[in-house]
Amino acid sequence: MGTLCIFREVMSRRLQTNVYIDGFNLYYCAVKGTSFRWLDLGTLCKRLFPSKNIQTIYYFTAKVKASMHDPDAPTRQEIYLRALRTIPNIRIIEGSFVRWPRLMPQFPLAYIDNNYSKPPHRVQVERTEEKGSDVNLAAMLVYNSYTYDAGDSIIISN
Repeated sequence: MGTLCIFREVMSRRLQTNVYIDGFNLYYCAVKGTSFRWLDLGTLCKRLFPSKNIQTIYYFTAKVKASMHDPDAPTRQEIYLRALRTIPNIRIIEGSFVRWPRLMPQFPLAYIDNNYSKPPHRVQVERTEEKGSDVNLAAMLVYNSYTYDAGDSIIISN
């Protein structure tokens, strides 16, 4: 009897779908530069995959840090994450956001004394990068596949 119950549970999960969303890739690919600021991920999944029974939506992101040119970015992101948490079947998984100085070529390219045989003039810039979300997404996907958490998996990324 115990084996039959486990079999039924595994089979019912095979009819369900998990969606894995790389939040930064989705934002930079589909939202940034548009007039849209809010994206209801539950509705998005239902409209994109109407024949699927969505079990869990995994949203991978990282907390952004304030910068001098955009000090309100963390507040806007937190408001959006709070709104996402109202979706019953969503799990938000956070990576990290790093910022460091780096020397990069000035743009448009500027050559010292118009000497094109040497590298262009370099300036120090603040480089920001999100870390860990793609690894977290892959690890969760493999883990859920191994444990038969759902029958189908869909990845939304760039």
